[in-house]
Amino acid sequence: MAQDDVFKKLVAHCKEYGYVFPSSEIYDGLSAVYDYGQYGVELKNNIKKYWWDSMVLLNDNIVGLDSAIFMHPTIWKASGHVDAFNDPLIDNKDSKKRYRADVLIEEHLAKLEDKITKEVEKARERFADTFDEKKFRETNPRVLANQVKIDELNARFAKALNDTDLAEIKQIIIDNEIVCPISGTRNWTDVRQFNLMFSTEMGSTAEGANKIYLRPETAQGIFVNFLNVQKTGRMKIPFGIAQIGKAFRNEIVARQFIFRMREFEQMEMQFFVQPGSELEWFKKWKETRMNWHQALGFGSENYRFHDHVKLAHYANAATDIEYKFPFGFKEVEGIHSRTDYDLKQHQEFSGKKMQYFDPEKGESYVPFVIETSIGVDRMFLQIVSAAYTEEELKKEDGTTDIRVVLRLPSFLAPVKLAVMPLVKKDGLPAIAEKIVNDLRFDFNCQYDDKDSIGRRYRRQDAIGTPFCITIDHQTPEDNTVTIRYRDSMAQERVTIGQLRDIIKEKVSLQSLLKKL
Repeated sequence: MAQDDVFKKLVAHCKEYGYVFPSSEIYDGLSAVYDYGQYGVELKNNIKKYWWDSMVLLNDNIVGLDSAIFMHPTIWKASGHVDAFNDPLIDNKDSKKRYRADVLIEEHLAKLEDKITKEVEKARERFADTFDEKKFRETNPRVLANQVKIDELNARFAKALNDTDLAEIKQIIIDNEIVCPISGTRNWTDVRQFNLMFSTEMGSTAEGANKIYLRPETAQGIFVNFLNVQKTGRMKIPFGIAQIGKAFRNEIVARQFIFRMREFEQMEMQFFVQPGSELEWFKKWKETRMNWHQALGFGSENYRFHDHVKLAHYANAATDIEYKFPFGFKEVEGIHSRTDYDLKQHQEFSGKKMQYFDPEKGESYVPFVIETSIGVDRMFLQIVSAAYTEEELKKEDGTTDIRVVLRLPSFLAPVKLAVMPLVKKDGLPAIAEKIVNDLRFDFNCQYDDKDSIGRRYRRQDAIGTPFCITIDHQTPEDNTVTIRYRDSMAQERVTIGQLRDIIKEKVSLQSLLKKL
């Protein structure tokens, strides 16, 4: 099945099974704005808990913060967002569609990389165990030709971005014959910059109102509270401040479902270190964050680092952790060495010292910062993309059936177990309800007695529920039930008294955190 078709099915599945709804749908929706349904909000909360506990619970020197969305407008002048928070945009005159020019070039680079990957995979199938990938990449003419194109384009692209040369960015698009995905033509406008911040007014009257901004990132709330947290928490460098919160960007090109939205949620941690040690910490946090992603069990081959071609004005090192979505490798988390830029800027614009007194050195200095920033919504999409599976099952009559299952990690699944009486009589519903009432204090449980047991299993598979508990006519006799496992569809007979311990062992977040 084409990856575009897989993604369309995934989007439809999220709506059909209560994960994500288009916002304001009864009014024909609002572009690039979504609401999380009853299962989506549970998965989202579980993702946030996994991140929060891995940061704050497991690290003695990282604490939390919840800063306001509205902040003094000078903060955004100091941070550079007022003057420099722009995207290069280009329009196709035939389709009337607008695109980020840098993304068009990045997607073209990805296509060249895909050509190399296909050549490698064809050779791997041909030569099997004797295949030497390194030698093949170094000697195959087609691979070498495409690699030269990639290297030359990367160098040209990086220079254009760093020089903010919009005319050159357009020329790169023209020279590489990059077409509009809709019209298929190369009839492009000039590239221009567009500021992404939402502005509004705060004040009781129109005359006395002040222009303020919805925050485009949560990091600045951490920076302006740096000394408040350090002093009240008696924190010693190195230490970090973690925060989960909403951010807002007026994305002109918002697409790919919840991957790029105008209202989104971030999980950020700013780690304050001694000047000169930042690149060592940058390397450490790269490894730590990659381990966090790979602990979910979706395959290390589906993750990679992508170093930035153009560094942000505040950074001396930056990389993204990318995941292989149905639409290609895309960023889910950024790790940046932000130097001392932010604290120095706020020190200058506020007139207040933003320095740390180091008792061991006996001196004060402005710390350097390592940032880890991950979008909750992108992480959500990454997890459901990895979990969505269609399986072909053979039936007893020889025909086949398609089972749609969300193979969510059990500790992230919205519903941990569904409890099902085989029939709605003979006292079985009462036993099922008692099990739910006993276990609901430990797990998110669901009572399900509608439709045949087979249909109920399929419904819970689609929701992503890892365990189904069936109460049948044997249950009143020996106090046993059947556990049905989502991923294998295997069934096991256990006593009701064993349920709590069996499920707790399999869904506990502790087991995941201990892998880190």
